[in-house]
Amino acid sequence: MALDSHAAVLTDVEHSRQSNSENNEDRSTAGGWTTTLALAGITCCLGSAVPAGFNIGVLNNADHLVRRFCNESIRERYNINASENNLKIVWSTIVSIFLIGGAAGSFLSSWVADKYGRKGALCVGNIFGIAGAVMFFLVRKLNSIELLLTGRLFVGISGGFATSVVPMYMAEIAPLRLSGAVGVLCQLGITCGVFLGQIAGLNTVLGTENSWHYMLGTFIPLCIYALVLTSIVLPESPKYLYIIKERKQKALDELGRIRNMDIMLLQVEIFNLQQEIETKTTAEPWTIKRILKDPSLKLPIFLVCMIQFGQQMSGINVVFYYSNSIFRDAGLGITGAQYATLGTGVANIAMALVSVPVMSCLNRRGVLLSSIYLCLGCLMVLCTSISLIHVSSYMPLVCIIAVLSYVIFYGIGLGPIPYFIGSELFDVGPRPVAMALGSVFNWGGNFIVGMMFPTVESIMGAFTFLIFTIALLLLGQIIRIYLPETRGKNTMDVAISISHGFNSRPNSIRTT
Repeated sequence: MALDSHAAVLTDVEHSRQSNSENNEDRSTAGGWTTTLALAGITCCLGSAVPAGFNIGVLNNADHLVRRFCNESIRERYNINASENNLKIVWSTIVSIFLIGGAAGSFLSSWVADKYGRKGALCVGNIFGIAGAVMFFLVRKLNSIELLLTGRLFVGISGGFATSVVPMYMAEIAPLRLSGAVGVLCQLGITCGVFLGQIAGLNTVLGTENSWHYMLGTFIPLCIYALVLTSIVLPESPKYLYIIKERKQKALDELGRIRNMDIMLLQVEIFNLQQEIETKTTAEPWTIKRILKDPSLKLPIFLVCMIQFGQQMSGINVVFYYSNSIFRDAGLGITGAQYATLGTGVANIAMALVSVPVMSCLNRRGVLLSSIYLCLGCLMVLCTSISLIHVSSYMPLVCIIAVLSYVIFYGIGLGPIPYFIGSELFDVGPRPVAMALGSVFNWGGNFIVGMMFPTVESIMGAFTFLIFTIALLLLGQIIRIYLPETRGKNTMDVAISISHGFNSRPNSIRTT
């Protein structure tokens, strides 16, 4: 009966497509936000993306407490008085091992997402997050720096799963017209998580001598909530079931549940699924080696990796780093500067919320290019104003405006788009590996900036921002020449437009 039902649906799809293409276009956008889709978005945002962002921002305000613990633990356990340089190395390791875990989690996620499904990959990421939080709770009791490092590695792996799997899963279960809106959820969760981590680290909250280890693991309820709902309630990706596993009836059942509609009313979506499965020329699994050797995928994989890498090379983390000192120089004082820095976090969250409807209404390419060039202008103003901050009385105000403007312009395009653009450039088959590679470049860029910035800044000062302006200028040129518009387009059509590698010129031909 299942096979008969599936055949009947495909027959109706073919007849409908031949008889009324305009009507099919309307049906392809049927569905919109349903309870199941909204629940999936909330769960992925709160349970995967927010913890990832939380672990990025939680150490900023409480770093002195963790440093002191490391110093005392080394002295008590090893009877060694660590030098200042040795403590810096320990601290750098604690910070950077999270980023290494993120890159490792990104690599691992592609294999898990294909073997155990998108839901399975989300659950594995949550399990790593829970394990890391438990380790944090035990750090002071066991007086163990090693446990702290392992916990940071585990939550980094969890973050790597989040940045790779969440945008992919949400893009695969959402209708085409909502792909941009759901793609923003990962960035929204990360920005909210960073903000919550900064709040948790305040000395009036959990950033105290006796509670900092609890502070590190306070995200654990979100991971538990997500693990339970994902494993029991949320649907598996219909595209994964239909194309990768070829469990067609199960895929149709899940699609009907997500759209909250009779499957016979989703004829165009089913036809697109059938088209994608027919393009599979081999059962050979998609691996990094296969993707890199495929000439038709050279340009899209280059775009995904460069856009993700360029997001980190834009200097967003450096701007947040500088913001505290800028606000202090502007006369806000230490406490005022802390809360003003939190204000930049609020602005970042607000822009992530604004970008949800923006992604549904405006073209990806235009928004991303506008965001890049506006951020570039803000960095040039910031570089100049920081250099002259003690020369003129109004320069501190210019610095504040430049920082806030940068955060706003970053949040509208350069923040959210890199996380989900891979899901719109690749078909379902190579998508997990491609997005994992992009996520690795994102985490790698974060690592490079974090490790190199203190040294470069000590040499170049405020002119360090010029490095980021050059990176943004190069990224803008790559996008202007090679990135096709993806909003509202089938991934198969997008893939074809850039299938000729660097000889592709998707923006040289005006399409209607």
